[in-house]
Amino acid sequence: MTPGLRWLTAPARVAGVDLARGLAVLGMLTAHLLSIAPFDGADPSTWLDVVNGRSSILFAVLAGVSIGLLSAGADGARRRVIRARLAVRAGAVWLLGVALVATGVPVYVILPAYAVLFLLSLPLLSLGARPLWVIAAVVAIVSPLVQPFLDDALPWESPGGADIALLIGWHYPFTIWFAFVAAGLAVARSGFGPRAPLRLVLGGGAAAVLAGVGATLIPDETLSDGWAGRALAVSAHSGGLPEVIGSGGFALAVLGVCLAVCRTPVAPLVLPLRAVGAMPLTAYTGQILLWAAWAALALGTTSDLGAFRALNPLPVFVGGTILICTVWALAWGRGPCERVIAALASRLVPGPPRARD
Repeated sequence: MTPGLRWLTAPARVAGVDLARGLAVLGMLTAHLLSIAPFDGADPSTWLDVVNGRSSILFAVLAGVSIGLLSAGADGARRRVIRARLAVRAGAVWLLGVALVATGVPVYVILPAYAVLFLLSLPLLSLGARPLWVIAAVVAIVSPLVQPFLDDALPWESPGGADIALLIGWHYPFTIWFAFVAAGLAVARSGFGPRAPLRLVLGGGAAAVLAGVGATLIPDETLSDGWAGRALAVSAHSGGLPEVIGSGGFALAVLGVCLAVCRTPVAPLVLPLRAVGAMPLTAYTGQILLWAAWAALALGTTSDLGAFRALNPLPVFVGGTILICTVWALAWGRGPCERVIAALASRLVPGPPRARD
């Protein structure tokens, strides 16, 4: 067994979490590179619409899970070290996100939002599962009702405001997305015992169904450009209450399914996807940089989304991401971006290392 394979299959890693992260990374890539019609259960060509919005929310929930795994069992001095290292990681992720924004690739780069969410999660590290679930539920219910006022009150449409929005990832507003990170932390604190997959599938599925049923009960006349229409919106990235509850529940259910799959004999078959999920920062960064280079050479610009999609780059990106991540993971283990940021955090904040992600 190679050192990389030992790392990828070590007991400290939760295989189902890696698998879910791999699906989230590839789902976001698919949402970026394909123009998908709105979901229609009777039309299979629209079923890929499931990746729109939900992939990035799954990614956020799993960020919370990773933070929970990293800080599991920590108290006192060790918790202070973990908080400081997470703050360093947040700074490094933010700088990397700004660099990716500067490429001009026409996607809303999620990394600046992640950096803010990392910082917001620091006070939560001492909490147990129950208060974390309460916080996640309260934020998920209240924030969509407040978000329209925040969007209107802050000058996001001005030139300077638009730049600030990119720099803090406001397309993934931390006021709402904090709920997803808190939910991920709650999952990690609840543990990954034998019943965890079923709990997540049932709980997440129930939340998604509840949001869907609730959305059908909303009178059409409320779905306008006013407060009610925005607060109760169901579309991807809308930040409406049904979308937040439904997509958050969907993310929990996907995680539950992934945990269950990785406890069956088919687990070795999904190892390449787990390899992608074991180095999500490397995979995400590599995709954006390759996009920028390919578009610049083929089109003379990085900003034309339609023209780049017309090149049909998705098979190359998906296949290349899976292949490169698998080879790297088997040969060297942790991805290069993850390795550099972990080393930076350890160098700037000395202490007893116990990284689990």
